[in-house]
Amino acid sequence: MNDVLENFKTILDENPERLNKFSDSEAGTRPGPGKWSKKEILGHLIDSASNNHQRFVRTQLEPSVSLPGYQQELWVGVQQYQEESWKVMIQAWEGFNRHLLHVISHVPEDKRANLCSLDGQEAVTLEFLARDYVQHLAHHLRQILD
Repeated sequence: MNDVLENFKTILDENPERLNKFSDSEAGTRPGPGKWSKKEILGHLIDSASNNHQRFVRTQLEPSVSLPGYQQELWVGVQQYQEESWKVMIQAWEGFNRHLLHVISHVPEDKRANLCSLDGQEAVTLEFLARDYVQHLAHHLRQILD
């Protein structure tokens, strides 16, 4: 998992400064009807961090766990990310993810194969969850920054 950790650390070291280049107004502009603004995408990433934190911790505690999924559209809407300060959102995103980097970096090797089923789907390993999380994070950051 060293490659995942290195990639995750690079993402966290390089992107807060890049995100801070957008004004609050720019970050809140939706590119089209039904499309999320940069704020809403970053809000989704904060929600993803929150949900994955539970997964990373709970999956270490049991050999196999079943956890709920989450309704991303509803979560983004309920939290009104459009009205949140862009700077506060960046700080929340970075802080939460630096903690997740810490959590993932301390997963014992014998726990990486523990299984997690999300929303009744086929179970995946904790290592898969961590890899998938970092890929998901990078994907959405490209949406914001490109």
